[in-house]
Amino acid sequence: MKSIHAYIFSFSLLLTSGSLFAQTRLPDIPLDQYTAEQKAAAQEFEKARKKAPWGPFAMLMYSPQLMNNARAMGDYLRYNSAFNSRLSEFAILITAREWHQDYEWHIHYPIAIKEGLNPEIAKAIKEGRRPEGMSEDESIVYDFTIELQRNKRVSETTFNKTEKRFGKKGAVDLAGIAGYYTFLAMEMNMARHPVPGGGERLPRFPD
Repeated sequence: MKSIHAYIFSFSLLLTSGSLFAQTRLPDIPLDQYTAEQKAAAQEFEKARKKAPWGPFAMLMYSPQLMNNARAMGDYLRYNSAFNSRLSEFAILITAREWHQDYEWHIHYPIAIKEGLNPEIAKAIKEGRRPEGMSEDESIVYDFTIELQRNKRVSETTFNKTEKRFGKKGAVDLAGIAGYYTFLAMEMNMARHPVPGGGERLPRFPD
């Protein structure tokens, strides 16, 4: 009987902790509660993005200057880097997968597919497998990003392939994409930022 009670107690704790995990630590700030600094940051964001801060940027409004600095870096890395949208989104999905970042995956998966990424390649990333049938460019982006995420460095072979194909600027930009979306993933994981209603959670892998 004692062991049954202990099991029930442990299961209750698990449910409670799961419930707590689902609650964001940094809820969106109501617009009428913005400080003068936050209002100015929101106006700057809207000028650049043509809409109010949303998603991780709404969360980052607790530090408005950081939010807009992050937005500015994102503007370059998403829209003006050395990589086309398909390859950029591929690198973002790899980063989201490595950081178990559900929101990042939820937002960028449909964009990646729309930009031409093979759904089977995305599925392999989601399942933690090296994708088969990648193009040469996709293989370079995969190796570079996965090495940087898992090994915290890039091998000489992988760097040389990246530099030969995309130049030194490409190597800097690709590390920038991985780093920027790692930053957003860290912020959202810290804050327990929720996935939009009905969004799927990525499967968690054992350590």
